[in-house]
Amino acid sequence: MSSTCDPRYAPAGDVSAALMVIDSRLKAVYDGRSGSDPEEVALMEQFIASLGPDGTRDLLDGACTLIYMFVTWLRKAYEDHGKDVIEYVVPDLVAMMRSMPRSVRPEAIPTMAGMVIAAGTGLSPNLWRRQYGEWTQEEMNPLEATALLLAEHINRLTGDRDHATRLIADALAGVDRD
Repeated sequence: MSSTCDPRYAPAGDVSAALMVIDSRLKAVYDGRSGSDPEEVALMEQFIASLGPDGTRDLLDGACTLIYMFVTWLRKAYEDHGKDVIEYVVPDLVAMMRSMPRSVRPEAIPTMAGMVIAAGTGLSPNLWRRQYGEWTQEEMNPLEATALLLAEHINRLTGDRDHATRLIADALAGVDRD
């Protein structure tokens, strides 16, 4: 029986824009910038405002697609070593989010962990989340942090600061060729 949260029913959203946001944040982290540079924050806010309501929804769906793709890659990598992705990724993710109280409020952590668990079990994170109502403004930073932390986890595992970004870019390029 097919689940209503099956990824084939989920909108992919604007994966390219979501990847651009996450890649920009990763570069800021790796360069030692906190991400609170006023000019950078203003540019990001201007970019998001330029998307409009439909574009913002597409960006949000794109971020969820990134989460799904990152977790799928991690699941396969961990399974190759006889390990469970949920057992190894979720506790690390939760610990990292707890250490970011300005970006991730404690009440958002269970939702973000739930999205990762949904993806780890083959469900669409955005369809899983939509069961519980509309996204709130307070969940936007935690959603971004979740995608960022998953990308950083992949980069750390591979020893390559660009691996997660390249992984998605290559997948998008493959779709364009098809």
